[in-house]
Amino acid sequence: MAATAEDDAVVETAEEATEPAEADITGLCQDMFSKMATYLTGELTATSEDYKLLENMNKLTSLKYLEMKDIAVNISRNLKDLNQKYAALQPYLDQITLIEEQVAALEQAAYKLDAYSKKLEAKYKKLERR
Repeated sequence: MAATAEDDAVVETAEEATEPAEADITGLCQDMFSKMATYLTGELTATSEDYKLLENMNKLTSLKYLEMKDIAVNISRNLKDLNQKYAALQPYLDQITLIEEQVAALEQAAYKLDAYSKKLEAKYKKLERR
């Protein structure tokens, strides 16, 4: 029976230790749940802020792309205008090229004429000396 008394004492001690611990566990659980709720609220708030930041970045990027599109449209329009002006000037440019070629041919003819006149002059002087 001595062993039974010790078993009863151990059981009683365990019951005594369990009764006050339930109140502590309840308080600790409430504290844990409260802190977990605070933590999760913070995580969700941070995630929500991240999404808001991404949304704002997407909006700004979209605006930048719209600006770039407008710039590209203006460049395209200006390029078309320049091509039309160049096409309108092309006949004049062709005439200038033709005139330049004719001037070059005329210049060559003038050099040949000058050389020929010098030869004639030399022959004339040679004939005069005789």
